[in-house]
Amino acid sequence: MSQLWLVRHARPLQADGLCYGRLDLAADAQATALAALQLHTALPPDVAALRHSPLLRCAQLAQQLQALRPALALTADPRLAEMDFGSWEGRTWSAIDRQALDAWAADLAGHAPGGGEPLAAMLQRVAAALRQARAQARQAGGADQVWITHAGVARCVDWLLGPHATRTPQAHEWPVQAPVFGGWACIPL
Repeated sequence: MSQLWLVRHARPLQADGLCYGRLDLAADAQATALAALQLHTALPPDVAALRHSPLLRCAQLAQQLQALRPALALTADPRLAEMDFGSWEGRTWSAIDRQALDAWAADLAGHAPGGGEPLAAMLQRVAAALRQARAQARQAGGADQVWITHAGVARCVDWLLGPHATRTPQAHEWPVQAPVFGGWACIPL
């Protein structure tokens, strides 16, 4: 059975506590190189596809991995980008109005944080990418696929593959687990 390798980019170069969903931040170069080497060592020899978020911190890791595996074709996929937090981007979480945060928590799926992207829209785009990954896995005879992406996308995949996928997510049940910076999780396709 083929696996989907959900890989999180290396630690971005930004201060802790910053809301940075779609900000195009670079990742730490040394941490990126180490993550690429560890991923290269762990991946099976044949990988059917490597897709990555178009954001710089993910593209850096994809390019480092490709340097170790030159035959690996990279595809930037906007469906794998992090959530758009609109006007919250670049602000510390503590500087965002508490009422605005509470409004988002009260309607996690439908509210657009900072006027950005509602979770429902993000779930739809990640679900479309997941359907494509499954179809490609069948066509490739079960070879593994790699997504270099963000914590938010990993949480969406967790939700979409869980028993509650048909329900609208509530804040108290939204997954908090995600791969660590430069780490990954393997999900059966």
